[in-house]
Amino acid sequence: MRAKGIINSNDIISSDVESFVKRIMEVWKAFKLKNFQVLFILVLVMLLSGTIFYVTQEGLSWIDALYFCIATLSTVGHPSIEPQTTLGKVFTMIYIIAGTGLFIGLIGYIAYALTKQPENKKNN
Repeated sequence: MRAKGIINSNDIISSDVESFVKRIMEVWKAFKLKNFQVLFILVLVMLLSGTIFYVTQEGLSWIDALYFCIATLSTVGHPSIEPQTTLGKVFTMIYIIAGTGLFIGLIGYIAYALTKQPENKKNN
């Protein structure tokens, strides 16, 4: 029997795990939306094509190229990695314009899935 007012650390961890699982399930539901699926595939294609380009044309390692692509699409950028060739610079400009919108759209869908109210709570 627990004294009144004492919080058990297991209750906190259980609550955090439950909340995490709930968020994952909400994001999983977003995968059922056709627009989300299309954006997800397009972002994967952008990441794959960018990674392949930077490996073959700029001589980056696979992990550096993927890291650069994710940092670029998420608008974070990377101060020490930059294209060295003219082709690389032109590709990067097009990559930023095309990819950033797709990436932000994908993040928007994830944010929507995490913040929208479940249908049964809307009716109350």
